[in-house]
Amino acid sequence: MSKIDIAVVDYGMGNLRSVSKALEHVAPTKNVLVTSNPDDIAQAERVVFPGQGAMPDCIRELDARGLREAVIAAALNKPFLGICIGLQMLFEHSEEGNAAGLGVFKGNVKRFAAEDMFDSEGAKLKVPHMGWNQVYQAGAKPHALWQGIEDGARFYYVHSYYVQPDDAAIIAGYSTYPNKFTCAVAKNNLFAVQFHPEKSADAGLQLLSNFVNWSPS
Repeated sequence: MSKIDIAVVDYGMGNLRSVSKALEHVAPTKNVLVTSNPDDIAQAERVVFPGQGAMPDCIRELDARGLREAVIAAALNKPFLGICIGLQMLFEHSEEGNAAGLGVFKGNVKRFAAEDMFDSEGAKLKVPHMGWNQVYQAGAKPHALWQGIEDGARFYYVHSYYVQPDDAAIIAGYSTYPNKFTCAVAKNNLFAVQFHPEKSADAGLQLLSNFVNWSPS
């Protein structure tokens, strides 16, 4: 079996092709494998955990394919990138369908509150939050995955829920809609984002390139 440089976790949810193609673009010499095999995830040097859809469905499909333990092990032990639902599933609980997550991080996934959805001029904001928004880097110092990306760079979002970590120290980035919300978390070997880097033009490709070359200390 050939070496797996990057495993993209396939649990039947999300546009995996756009993620894998973006990774192949920034890392043409790497073997990128879209897989639903836990053994592939265990053997891969790096793991990308994307997803779109409803949290209860994603958890159900992950479990149906026997991927829960492999994903948790990868999140704790090797360079790991969560994207969109792949960020939300790392937390303990989601308001979406009252679903339990994987519990890698303590905290909850909250829905944008209808009473807050007004801009500074009183105009109503739509949920889901869809489109380009600025991302502001957080933490004591910029994370390695922000290298070459301007603070306030725009990334592409499609979501109705956001994570609310118990531990503020893991917050690596935030956006506003209209209030500040966490859009990136990081701890040790793990980095996860609410936006879609694979749909975020140059800034997104830079982040994916940074992940491919990242050596967590």
